[in-house]
Amino acid sequence: MNLPYKIRLSIYLTGASALIVLLAFWLIYGVANWTLIRIIDQDLALETKVHQDQITVVDGKIRFSHKDEWEEEEHKEIQFHPIFIEIVDPEGNQLDNSPNLGNLRLGFQKNHSSDIEGYNQFLGNQELRQMQIALKHEGKIEGYLLVATSFEESRNLLNNLRIILFLLYPLILISLFLTMRFLAGKSIQPVDKITKRAKMISQKNLNERIPLPENNDEIKALTVAINDLLERLEEAMKREQQFTSDASHELRTPLSVLKGNFEVLIRKPREQHEYIAKVKSGLEEIDKLNSIIDQLLALARFQKDAWDIHEIDLGSIAQEVTDSIFKSKGRQVHFQNRYELPLYVQSNEKSVFIILNNLLQNALKYSKEDTEVSISIWREDSNGILEVKDNGIGIDKEAQSKVFNPFYRENSPELGKVQGSGLGLSIVKKLCDQLGISIFLQSEKGHGTAVRLIFPDKV
Repeated sequence: MNLPYKIRLSIYLTGASALIVLLAFWLIYGVANWTLIRIIDQDLALETKVHQDQITVVDGKIRFSHKDEWEEEEHKEIQFHPIFIEIVDPEGNQLDNSPNLGNLRLGFQKNHSSDIEGYNQFLGNQELRQMQIALKHEGKIEGYLLVATSFEESRNLLNNLRIILFLLYPLILISLFLTMRFLAGKSIQPVDKITKRAKMISQKNLNERIPLPENNDEIKALTVAINDLLERLEEAMKREQQFTSDASHELRTPLSVLKGNFEVLIRKPREQHEYIAKVKSGLEEIDKLNSIIDQLLALARFQKDAWDIHEIDLGSIAQEVTDSIFKSKGRQVHFQNRYELPLYVQSNEKSVFIILNNLLQNALKYSKEDTEVSISIWREDSNGILEVKDNGIGIDKEAQSKVFNPFYRENSPELGKVQGSGLGLSIVKKLCDQLGISIFLQSEKGHGTAVRLIFPDKV
């Protein structure tokens, strides 16, 4: 349905209101019908009692105590509120009737007797409300007294009420739709303002925000959510710009070195050892380029992938990483499970492997070969804890808040001797954020570094 939102909202609200109004009209008609019938049945019950008291049974025959009551005006003519009376035997054969019945007969229902509730029937073309009671003598039914009155006035009243309700219903629906449309238009005006304001915000003025409405309602919550989204987009844009700048800088350096080496080689003939030295230097720069490109691709992939979260054995992954490092580097990493039992956490196996591998590679890179690097795991409350610790050169306090930024490398003589791209810890931080893992770093210059990961009980 390609209709404007306010029209669709008006239709939905009108439809719901239409059902409520229809139910209300049905109740009104039902109550009116029940009330009229109840009043007529009460009148019939009174008439029935009066005439029943005037009837006696003598020797199995029905006798009238006051026959002259049948000569009253109300029983002679069919008037505005006529009362029709008929007495029949148990088989329904007429024994007597009021003069206003003439040759007509009231409807007889065999074995039916009630002085509370009547029933409708027709006398010719006239609708009647009738009550029928049994006439008993010594516990035996000797006949039935039938008392009826016209139902025409009540039927006309009910028909008029039904016509009025039927005519009112579409008028009410039209009025409801127009009212709902007006109110829907008013209610979405703040949303229209937000939409127009949001359309004015582009990449050039991403720092602008949508003004907050005064009322503390859903519109304000929507505005806050959009402003938060703009805040995140602005931060992401800044990070992307910074990342692009840093990546260009990092890639330009080895390319410049390669270009310089080739330029030196083609200027004039060289000795063989000079060619070999320059080629080796170029290969080192190519290796550095490959490493940077691999890290950049990994960083881009981690920003897009949605990892499958499931239960993993943290100790098993830690042992796998230490074994892999020992095979590739020949360095021994000490692993300790303080929990003593298998430690299961909710995370992603592949991601945790990359996190641990990067942390251990960093720890080994900035530690001497004779110093210990260790992994410890344990459970604290309901959280799984993993800690990577080394006794390496450590990190300055001023640099500790920046080490997780892409391409950041501390400017110190010790770090200048170690090759790296500054992307390893950035990848660790992004993966931890994606998996809901809290990461804490403790380091002291000259006394090593400890990185602690806290795995939540539920992700």
